[in-house]
Amino acid sequence: MIVYSIIESAAHPSLSALYARCGYKEIRLTSVRRAIQELKKQAPDLVVADFLYGYGNNYAGVNISNLDVFLYSLQKYAPQCRVIVFYEKNEQAYIGKLEALFNISASLAYPVAEQAIAKLLAR
Repeated sequence: MIVYSIIESAAHPSLSALYARCGYKEIRLTSVRRAIQELKKQAPDLVVADFLYGYGNNYAGVNISNLDVFLYSLQKYAPQCRVIVFYEKNEQAYIGKLEALFNISASLAYPVAEQAIAKLLAR
């Protein structure tokens, strides 16, 4: 099983050991653009990504966050993939907008405890 770790925040916890214990091969990506490129090569079973709300015109005014384009691509290349997003507490109000458009398995506010992720992976 393959997990994409899309790490765009310093708050993103290091979960490599947990993924390995749960049988996942982790692919660490430092940008959504790189994740989209990887998606075309190898589809993930799980995505764990940082949510960054698009204040103002940061994402051309059409998209909600840094993840929109990737999540649209994910629907094409890996429709059964589970998605977990991490977010800053001050952006909690915007998570609902993302969940209205995409199938998000779980959304967790920083700081994220490894136990919380372990429970989600056990499902």
